[in-house]
Amino acid sequence: MVWLSASIDYGVMGVLALLSIISVALAAERYLFYKQVDVAAYPDKKSLELALTGKLHLIALIGSNAPYIGLLGTVLGIMLTFHTIGSQGIMDTGKIMVGLALALKATAAGLLVAIPSVAFYNLLLRKEKTILMQWEIRHGR
Repeated sequence: MVWLSASIDYGVMGVLALLSIISVALAAERYLFYKQVDVAAYPDKKSLELALTGKLHLIALIGSNAPYIGLLGTVLGIMLTFHTIGSQGIMDTGKIMVGLALALKATAAGLLVAIPSVAFYNLLLRKEKTILMQWEIRHGR
């Protein structure tokens, strides 16, 4: 069962780390794009909106699914703990706590990815709406 512990530690945590990097990179790219966007270069509102909303859905996707990936790690960690208790017949609280700590670490990591991703998404969405309003003001609509 060492492989299961490693898969939780490196598999679930690795996926969450990758999602975190992707979320931050996408948020930075969108922020830099929003800073340099020229509303006058877009002839109609729909083309501007398409340019502004590109990749935002990926940040939202990461923010909404990271807790579930963390929860998967939690379930696997608890299953590992119960399997160890059942197969070895141990009641050593130290070994039980190690398994539960592994499970809770996955939950915490999922939340640490989700919370900033949702915050990035909401901040970028607000910026996108502001830019669209600037376009409307400029074009009198």
